Amino acid sequence: MNSNFDIIIVGGGAAGFFTAINIVEKNPKLKVAILERGKTVLEKVRISGGGRCNVTHACFVPNDLVKNYPRGEKELRGPFHQFCSGDTIEWFERHGVELKIEDDGRMFPTTDSSQTIIDCFLYAVNKLKIEVLTGQSVQSLFKGEDYWKVDTNHETFSCQKLILTTGSNPKIWEMLQNIGHTIVPPVPSLFTFNIKDSRIAALMGVSAFAKVKVKGSKLEAAGPLLITHWGMSGPGILRLSAWGALELFDKNYQFTLQVNWLNEVTFEEAVDTLKELKQEHAKKTVSKKSPFELPNRLWESLVLAAGIDTSTALGETKETKWADLTKKQLMDLANQLTNGQFQVNGKSTFKEEFVTAGGIDLKEINFKTMESKRHQNLFFAGEIVNIDAITGGFNFQNAWTSGYIVANSVVEKSFIQPPNTAI
Repeated sequence: MNSNFDIIIVGGGAAGFFTAINIVEKNPKLKVAILERGKTVLEKVRISGGGRCNVTHACFVPNDLVKNYPRGEKELRGPFHQFCSGDTIEWFERHGVELKIEDDGRMFPTTDSSQTIIDCFLYAVNKLKIEVLTGQSVQSLFKGEDYWKVDTNHETFSCQKLILTTGSNPKIWEMLQNIGHTIVPPVPSLFTFNIKDSRIAALMGVSAFAKVKVKGSKLEAAGPLLITHWGMSGPGILRLSAWGALELFDKNYQFTLQVNWLNEVTFEEAVDTLKELKQEHAKKTVSKKSPFELPNRLWESLVLAAGIDTSTALGETKETKWADLTKKQLMDLANQLTNGQFQVNGKSTFKEEFVTAGGIDLKEINFKTMESKRHQNLFFAGEIVNIDAITGGFNFQNAWTSGYIVANSVVEKSFIQPPNTAI
């Protein structure tokens, strides 16, 4: 069976749907199909942002927005001038979805449900008569003189213009390699750190704003750090993993993490503060209450790690008072606070935001159109290319922007004749 379309989009995720909707809204005469290998569509949208869908980020200046992309910063500057976060908000509002800004800049639907985004997309493709075909696993791609042929496990499709929005799909990357594209080998980009350390063993769920650094490297990041049962997570760790994706892969995820629990406070500044506290709170116990913006449980653990007694025995307290702190204990505590060393031994996938660094080499794409430089009428949107971002809605923004540009490009190129499908 051979099905003809003007445009075929392979990949039923965020980028695929957004591209398809924008194409047919611009030219309702075009016959467009989305091919999805799974039984369901928009699965990553469903689980993103803890089921709330972090649609974009409230960063409205293209030159600032690009700084959140470890790979793609230079290439996305032009595209973001065409379609940025503000355009995303306006687009979704026009389609009946209102977004809200959270304190950290992340933007979600006001319903706090990813289903709102899914329903918006499904309603639009239905209204625009875009065919969504599931269970269609692409087996091969063939470029004819003026058409593309796509063979799936069920049938053969042909089209004038082919758009690939398949994300991190090794099979599709291999097919593209076979027709002359260069694929940058994929490595995980957003992941958490496995750490077994007595200082954090009993602190699951405790969070603090910290500065983290990979020892012996220039890699560093700052942000909320969350202690988990397997180690450390949270935006600060995820940011570090994104910027360090290639370097940490090369280290086989074995390295020393330096944590400054006081963020920008230096060791010397911490020593001075602790000396003042020793004077001011001489009769108070050190471990009782955190004098910094740190959770008390974390403070107590760091006090103990500095060799300061926090125990009580037989109803009699042995807890060290500020006045009794030795110079060594004070220095050790300052060090624990500003330069805690933790051994990382492996990583864990951050499933909600699973992203990879790698994909189609950026040099082989025209970022004014998102068209392949290797083949005419072949376009890309989303994570299939070697672009990835830190967590916070930025990966979705790349999907919307690249999808919008593809839609403009394919609509502007006039369709003079139906595809020649004689094979």
